[in-house]
Parts: sequence; structure tokens; C-alpha cells
Amino acid sequence: MTPHVTILLSTFNGARFLRAQLQSFVDQTVKDWTLYWRDDGSSDDTLAIMAAFAAGDGAGRCVQSPTSGPHMGASPSFLALLAEVTGTVAFADQDDVWLTTKLERALAAIAPAGAKPALYCARQLLVNENLQTLSLSTAHLGAPGFPAALTQNIANGNTLVMNEAAVRLVAASPRPEGTVHDWWSYIVVSACGGTIIYDPEPAVLYRLHKGNLIGVVRPLPARALAAIRRGPEIFVTMMRRHSDALAADPARLTPQARRDLVVIRRGLGGNVLLRMLALRCAGFRRRTWFENILFRYWFLSAAGPARRQPKPALRYEGLATADAGEGQSP
Repeated sequence: MTPHVTILLSTFNGARFLRAQLQSFVDQTVKDWTLYWRDDGSSDDTLAIMAAFAAGDGAGRCVQSPTSGPHMGASPSFLALLAEVTGTVAFADQDDVWLTTKLERALAAIAPAGAKPALYCARQLLVNENLQTLSLSTAHLGAPGFPAALTQNIANGNTLVMNEAAVRLVAASPRPEGTVHDWWSYIVVSACGGTIIYDPEPAVLYRLHKGNLIGVVRPLPARALAAIRRGPEIFVTMMRRHSDALAADPARLTPQARRDLVVIRRGLGGNVLLRMLALRCAGFRRRTWFENILFRYWFLSAAGPARRQPKPALRYEGLATADAGEGQSP
């Protein structure tokens, strides 16, 4: 049987594009869903649009979170929603448009996992404000999983779907400061032995506009130069925070993930030899050879005893290949 899906939506001044996203929920080939949402302090017509939807096409299946109202920021808002629900969950951004088979494909992909945690994510079709096609998001060529999840996020939040077991895992894992909900979900599920399914076909129309919190489209040289200028501190800081958060509850991790985590954390806090040993962990790498060159340089040069950690910027861009929808990895 196809499970019921809870769509999690955090809104914030999204009136301009929100109606199209809501309509794409209605147009899904899978009809058994509930929209569970919270507003993050909107001052435009977002609340009126949601009220109209709840009284119209969303009648009987549009539920507002009791935490709605105070501004928390996008990722804390999504994780607050996740803690309030059970069952299969799909994250949704307010300004995108889902392809009609998005839920159908995701549910088919995670079904073989059964009661084992499973997380589905997919590529995106990048479009402009008027939904005119620009390009496909960058494909992920490597095998998803842990410890690669510590180096790069491949789970674009607007495509992400998790089964009930994965939802329970992530909801029970206190998030580290500065993380984003999709990256943290990918890290937790992979480290705990869950199944990660990456769909090379696009599942959503990812609308690029000036108000995007995450996601930019720039040529590779420009992205690489921006990453070099930022330096390694933010990237290594988030790796430390993610690693420390996992280490706080090691019993849930797979034996291999526990072993890898010990070696990586020693490298993050130790000398060059320990850092080099950490880089030998199988799968501890990023997607492309160029990204790995910079990643390895950063890890070797910035790891070591933790100094005062900089606060990560709200806008996360990729280490060397920031691409639309893949900007959650500093």
C-alpha cells in the first residue's frame, strides 16, 4: 500500500510564488497527502493565501503548526515541523513547483527499504522566475552515504522524501548550530545505516530568483574563486559540529560509521599525520576531482585544535562548485 505523505512547508513572505507550489501539490499523481505548515513571521499575503488554500483545494488536509508565527529561520522552522509529525515526510520550498510524479517516484524508490530508514533525493530542473527552463542541476556521480555526507550535501531539500524510520532518526537527533535541515537529514540517515536513494532525473522545478536563500548559478571558475576567498574555516567548522553531534549518540551509528567518525574527529583535532589518516577513510571525499583537491587542502590546512569557530553564513555555497540547489555545503 502507498503510505500517506505529510508535506512539510515553511513559509516566509512567499506570496509571489506560493500559489503555483500549492497547485503542484494538488496536481500530484499521489493524492494521499496532508500539508503541514508553519509560517515563519510573514508580513505579506502569505497567510491569506494559505487560508484560502485551506478553505479550497486543501480543505481537510491543510494543517497549520501550533508553533507558527515567530521567526526562526528556514532550517530551524523545517526541523521544528519534522519534530511534530510522524510517517513519511516530504520537504517543500514555497517558491518551487513539483513535477506531477514527484511523490509517486519517491515513494516507489523508498518502498524496498521497508522498515529500514530511507531517504530519497533528486536532481532539479532549474528555471527562471517565469518557470522557463535554464538547465539541470549538477548530477551527483559518486555513491551517496557516510562519511561522504560530512564533506558535501547531495540531498536537495526541495526534493527530499523520508520514510517513517528516517523521520524518527532525524527528529531524535539534536541539530548542531548552523546546519541546514536537508544536509543534517542526509548525514544522520546515512551514518545510521539508512538507505540513500539519489534520483538522476529531476523531480522539481527549482525557481531561481533574487530572493533565494540558497542556490546560485555561476561559472565554475567564479565558484572556485569564491570558495578560495572564503577559506576553509566555515567548512571545517561545520564538519566539526556535524561530527560532534553524531558522536554524542554513537550507539545509533553503524559500526563502520563509528570507526570512521573516530578517525575523522581525531584528524579534525590533531596533527597532520592524523589528518592524513582521516583522509584515508573510504568514501571520505567530494563529488569531483577538483572539489577533492580543494577539500583535501582545506582539511589538511584548517584541521587541528579547534580555535574560536566562526559563525557560518546564512547563505551556504558549495566548497568549489556551488550550484543552484546544492549550496548547502559550505
